[in-house]
Amino acid sequence: MRVALLTEGARPHPGHGVGGWCARLVEGLAEHDFELFVLAGAAGSGIAECPRGRWPAVHELALWGRRPAGRLPGALRGRQYARAYEELVRALVMPGERASFGAGLYRLAALAREDGGLSAFLASAAARRTLERVWRSPGADTTAGQPLVRDVLVAADLLEQCLRPLSAPWYGAGPGGLGSADLCHVVGGGPAALPALVAKRLHGVPFVVTEHGLHLREQYLGYREAPYRWPVRALLLSFFRSLTEEAYRQAAILTPGSAHDQRWQRRCGADPARTRVVHEGTPAVARAAAGPEPAAPTLAWAGALEPGRDTELMLHAFARVRAELPAARLVVHGEEAVPGYRAHCEAVADRLGVAGAVEFAGRPDSVAAAWESGTVVVFSALSQRGPRLLADAMLSGRAVVSTDVGVAREVVGPTGLLVPPRDPRALAGACLALLRDPERRARLGLAGRLRAQERFAVEPVIGAFREIYLELVSQWPAFPAARSGGAAAERPRPFARPAEYWLADRRDGAGTGQPVGEGQGEGVDEDAGEASERPGALAEAL
Repeated sequence: MRVALLTEGARPHPGHGVGGWCARLVEGLAEHDFELFVLAGAAGSGIAECPRGRWPAVHELALWGRRPAGRLPGALRGRQYARAYEELVRALVMPGERASFGAGLYRLAALAREDGGLSAFLASAAARRTLERVWRSPGADTTAGQPLVRDVLVAADLLEQCLRPLSAPWYGAGPGGLGSADLCHVVGGGPAALPALVAKRLHGVPFVVTEHGLHLREQYLGYREAPYRWPVRALLLSFFRSLTEEAYRQAAILTPGSAHDQRWQRRCGADPARTRVVHEGTPAVARAAAGPEPAAPTLAWAGALEPGRDTELMLHAFARVRAELPAARLVVHGEEAVPGYRAHCEAVADRLGVAGAVEFAGRPDSVAAAWESGTVVVFSALSQRGPRLLADAMLSGRAVVSTDVGVAREVVGPTGLLVPPRDPRALAGACLALLRDPERRARLGLAGRLRAQERFAVEPVIGAFREIYLELVSQWPAFPAARSGGAAAERPRPFARPAEYWLADRRDGAGTGQPVGEGQGEGVDEDAGEASERPGALAEAL
């Protein structure tokens, strides 16, 4: 089976790039042929994370930075581009026209495929005039503020970069083209879904979307501090929201990394029947449990030093623990993510009178070393969007206390203690309960380790995607449009049709070119039975 992996290598806002997950998927599914298509932050910046030797082919497109070279379309073609672009922009700024986003997007993709002038048009004065006229027209949503001229210039440039994948040289049906793939696998969502949407539109290639950190949610968080005025931020967030909804609507299967993410996807219009939770596997499941507990009762906290992780809550809770257990200590692992926040936390610890018992240890040598430094591992975050850090702590065999936010309940389950956020009394009580009860601590630590090993092992992830791939290609023809007019058809290839297509003599649908399963459901079982009586038929067909 030929699988096209589509992902982003780097970009200005948070998200997932190529990373080790794709490499583990390729190694686990060695029976399939993978090609990697990377939207890189700039030319050459997306492949560094992924050893080229693991991939038979790597295709790269610079998503950010200097515009690709290309000729500006002529007057007639320019008007066609302008109409398509206007339709897309109206979908972004007119509340009642959001449904036209897909039509504008695919029209731009078709024009780009014909002459390759999309990037040049989007950078032209005609595109900026179109954007300004629609954005300032009556009925446009300007609750974030009226766009100024500089807003139009900035937004036009950002939209050009976001839409670059539409003009990528990847959409042919020959070798190295997405049209020759049996399916596309989008990892990370966002602009990486654009090539998959175009490949489905042009060639009927189905695609899967895997998100371990929801792209739209990361954009909402990232654009709060983006260096643009609010009208620009609102327009770009509208683009990412519309793109996410279109990708969820067109994807054959969505595989979020947690039930928490699944609920978010449903709110964005994802069909529950096409959504399956596949936890992000980690090779850390093979890691040995942490060694002996430290001599003094110690709470270990790890994460970025920022308000969202609520280190202050941990300090206030520790002050209560220290009042009842004077020998207790707190080790805080992590680097400062907000300038001045560590100094603020140190001042809070000093004001609470626990500064001498709190160690700000900075970045640990390894995550495993952070868990080993504590008797109990504590998470005090206001939001727990991803399961990886929680699962890693559970794999250490240490008992876990966490605020009941995000994925915490789903990951920890009954193997740890969950408390409400922003409640230092409840957090202190849970920590004291475990510090005073070694037997319960050991029992919960072992249960948590076994739960994490079961849910986050790599093998179940590989098995899940093996089944998903086979299910898709068995139900979704990769070449739905047969050639007409007597032209010689290309030679059929395995996995380019449903599996039943290759059984017995049904290949041509009794001379109609119609595959099995398209209007011939009654004959499938009968012919399958005939094929089982004639073992050579299937081999001959292949």
